[in-house]
Amino acid sequence: MRYYIPTYKQGLKPSERSQTLLIVMAMFLLVVFISPHTGMSQENGYFKGQILDKDTGEPLIGANVKVFRNASYGVAADINGRFNLEVPPGKHTFVVSYTGMKTDTIVAVIQPGQITEHTIRLEMYMSELSGVEIKVGRFDRQVEELTVSLEVIVPDQIENRNATHIEEILDYTPGLNILDGEPQIRGGSGFTFGVGSKVGVFVDGMPVLSGDANRPYWQLIPVENIKQIEVIKGASSVLSGSSALSGAIYIRSATPRLKPETIIKAHSGFYSTPKFENMKWWDNPPLIAGMNFLHTRIANNTDIVVGGNMSYDHGFEGPPVTLPLVKDSITNFTEPQMAEKQAGLNFNLRHRNQKYPGFNYGLNGNFLMEKTKMMIAWLDDTTGFYRAYPGAVTLQDNFIFYLDPFVNYYSKIGFKHSFKARVMLNDNDMTNNQSNRNTIIFTDYNYQREYPNLNNLKFVGGFSTQTTESHANMYNASGTADNSLFNFSGYAEFEHNLFKVLNLVAGFRFEYFTLNNKEIDTKTIFRAGASLKLMQETYLRMSLGQGYRYPTIAERFIRINLGTFGVFENPDLVPETSLNAEVGIRQGFKFMNYYGFLDVAVFQQDYDNTIEYLFGFWDSTYTFAIGGFKFLNTGKSRIIGTDISLTGKAQLSPNLLLNTVVGYNYIVPRSLEPDYVFAYDYNPTGNNEFTFTNTSVNPDKDILKYRFLHTLKADIGLEFFGISPGISFKYFSRIENLDKAIADFETATNAAGGSIQPIKYMDYFNNHNNGNFVIDARLSYSWKDKHKVSLVAKNITNRWYSLRPLKAEPMRSILVNYSIKF
Repeated sequence: MRYYIPTYKQGLKPSERSQTLLIVMAMFLLVVFISPHTGMSQENGYFKGQILDKDTGEPLIGANVKVFRNASYGVAADINGRFNLEVPPGKHTFVVSYTGMKTDTIVAVIQPGQITEHTIRLEMYMSELSGVEIKVGRFDRQVEELTVSLEVIVPDQIENRNATHIEEILDYTPGLNILDGEPQIRGGSGFTFGVGSKVGVFVDGMPVLSGDANRPYWQLIPVENIKQIEVIKGASSVLSGSSALSGAIYIRSATPRLKPETIIKAHSGFYSTPKFENMKWWDNPPLIAGMNFLHTRIANNTDIVVGGNMSYDHGFEGPPVTLPLVKDSITNFTEPQMAEKQAGLNFNLRHRNQKYPGFNYGLNGNFLMEKTKMMIAWLDDTTGFYRAYPGAVTLQDNFIFYLDPFVNYYSKIGFKHSFKARVMLNDNDMTNNQSNRNTIIFTDYNYQREYPNLNNLKFVGGFSTQTTESHANMYNASGTADNSLFNFSGYAEFEHNLFKVLNLVAGFRFEYFTLNNKEIDTKTIFRAGASLKLMQETYLRMSLGQGYRYPTIAERFIRINLGTFGVFENPDLVPETSLNAEVGIRQGFKFMNYYGFLDVAVFQQDYDNTIEYLFGFWDSTYTFAIGGFKFLNTGKSRIIGTDISLTGKAQLSPNLLLNTVVGYNYIVPRSLEPDYVFAYDYNPTGNNEFTFTNTSVNPDKDILKYRFLHTLKADIGLEFFGISPGISFKYFSRIENLDKAIADFETATNAAGGSIQPIKYMDYFNNHNNGNFVIDARLSYSWKDKHKVSLVAKNITNRWYSLRPLKAEPMRSILVNYSIKF
């Protein structure tokens, strides 16, 4: 529902702005408090003890102890791994769990008024995923209970890849591509220069997307402090919010152990000369260097995590050169100016209150300063492949910080309250009049409870708000440089397990958006799913979910000049919605010494008012730019496909371990309305109607633009006496379709019959767009459980290639990493 509201001298009428919000909050509070909290009997007994890591002997802080099939009785271990659970007398089965370790069960007879003690030692899983309790968004659930497709990146995989940036880890995830900084899941989007992400990105449950453009802040995610990554594929808007139209990425930070630990890492390397010598543009050595540190400890019941990083990257993309046909007074940059530099400091603090067990609170923070660049287009597809087109590169001097206070309360009788908040400031000083400053205020309240008297029905619900205030001249198309966007959402989800074989999930989310206090849009979306255990280690899942995404400030109002082309505003852009259906099966197996899991899913995603980033001639006078990109609603579209992933490991000998991750993704993305007229431009050829058919280079099969139909990714590693070689590869099939206006732009002529601009792409598309196979390799050596040195080669064959129009991908780079732990 989308409508406009009047403004008054005193602002908006409260009834007009809050009626729906009050109804949703009242319904939520009714669900939360409708059932009373059951009290304890005076004749209870006690189950007491300590939970330890079987291998290290360290206490497992926060490990859970629950009574089987009666979650009203549960407790979390303290900083010494100790617990004391009061329960009614009788014979009980206690379930002891901790993330990443095998769940244990203890059967004990509890006597009235007496204490039964146990020391429990949990061990790590041999298999990467079997039974690991995964925190997916709002729930702590085991993988086999999930009703959606999920890829899990566990600590060993993160450590073995020796990555210096989070994108390097994510880009090898089956079904997920990081294209020019933009996450894409199952072909849900083409390319957008990172604006308007359709994938939610969260760190410890907090979003890390810019408020004005929904661009992921990858640089704010410290690689050295990642415990686990979960990638949900398919519409995830119900629990993950508006940005999760195609899926969501959840990143969990590591928590300190009782023993203090400090890790220092440093890396240094360089870019190789391009495959063709005449593509080399630099005079100075193309160096890469950086270091980071992480310190964790527990002091006086307080978790303390402090980290920092700094880096230098000469870069593989060079500054523009002067062209006869292009006036360029704003991007006459030097080689040193194109280098990227970064320095950051982050901390996490959590205090566990001993007077009130289960009550904890804290503050997380992150501060980052960086000098970087944003490349829009290359100079040409030959000698200028790694150089910028005049006007199509901006330099950024950026400062970002956020502070996240939080409070959590975990009750012994099975309910949890959590409140989080964030204040974030991004002050971005950019060339070409693209500077922007935005402030985000975010809050989230979450309630979880299990109901034993309803066969352990599980409930999670809450509400969140986000206010974005943006100041940027490039958004002047709204009528002012100051723009605001407010979002309120309420969500609820129920989960029920029947007969230990069937898990059912259903939920909804209500979204409310206000743009510049003039326009309101509301939407309620639903999801449902089921997971059925067919036999031991065989699970069938089904899921049906709606998605909804409200356009960002940037998508509607951005207007910038990039030389002879630009980016144009579209204030009439409307929200896009989706419906995602999938069926999947997950099979655990053992073949000789290989333990693995094979996951196969087939899916269909239907989009309405699909937002695409398309090229056209939007300025009839050509005074602003000859042509350029614009965000447009292009009608209905559908993506069908399949995901196949294989994850496993094999103990080939007592000292030789093999790890594998392989994934294949196939999609058929089609326009369902190829002749629908969704826009008009001023095309010099005379045809100004915009339909999918007449704006496509290859419209024969109605394939959506800028998609890869096939992607294949794999990572294979060995561990032998501290030596760990590994190889990774990824394959992207050719782009089947793109904007016909890009070809028209190249052939457009002036009055004298000459080209109006020299930028070229179609020759590359026609002659080199044949798919890309990229290989990375690594070798590391660890000793004394303290030191590790590694050699990492990316794009080891030095392939020159492009994955999105007018953007070069890096040539080969070589890095040496060293880390010390103490």
